[in-house]
Amino acid sequence: MSQNTIIAAAPEQPRKPERPRGGRNRRGLVVGAIAAPLALGAAGLSLAQSGQTVAPTPVAPTAISALAPSGAIAARGEVAEIFGNKFVLQDGTGRALVETGRAGEAAPLVAKGETVTVQGRFEKGFLHARVITRADGKAVELGRPGGPPGPGLDWARDKVGLGPKPDLPALTAAVERAGYGDVRVTGRGPRHLEVAAKAADGTERLLHVDFDGRIRERPLL
Repeated sequence: MSQNTIIAAAPEQPRKPERPRGGRNRRGLVVGAIAAPLALGAAGLSLAQSGQTVAPTPVAPTAISALAPSGAIAARGEVAEIFGNKFVLQDGTGRALVETGRAGEAAPLVAKGETVTVQGRFEKGFLHARVITRADGKAVELGRPGGPPGPGLDWARDKVGLGPKPDLPALTAAVERAGYGDVRVTGRGPRHLEVAAKAADGTERLLHVDFDGRIRERPLL
């Protein structure tokens, strides 16, 4: 409301009873109650945007005919067909069915005839896309391996940037000291990294690497 007061001649009117002084305070409390959640929401958004993410380790493309079970592998080719959140990628050696998960359910992420590089997890005949890179070099990340973040305090703290921060060089070195090679980070949880690596015998392994350096093998593909 305007704070200006207009003074004009008018018949004298009976005075209205004054409002209790507490009314103004109550109004202030109501406004504060509305403003506080808005302020907290804005702060939460700011904190959420400050959370640390871990980009997957880039992987050089391999021929589609050479795709083998792996936690981090890539192929480059032309989009031949699109079926909902799946599409067929083909090169001169063969075809592979690419699955994009929830990210591709609303609308196709690629166009028929487009040349793209797809990096992700290959198992049971599917290339589960983690990163799609277009011909112009623009990369689209499709989310963490295994689905969206789960519930719990650790995930909540991580989402707003209050969780522990991984030391990638130190953790990679720890994995190599444990006898693994070709170390590729595929994603992270609130207290661990998801890693694909080769064991001493050359076989592909999936690793759960805690930020304190502990390493556990996950089920083989």
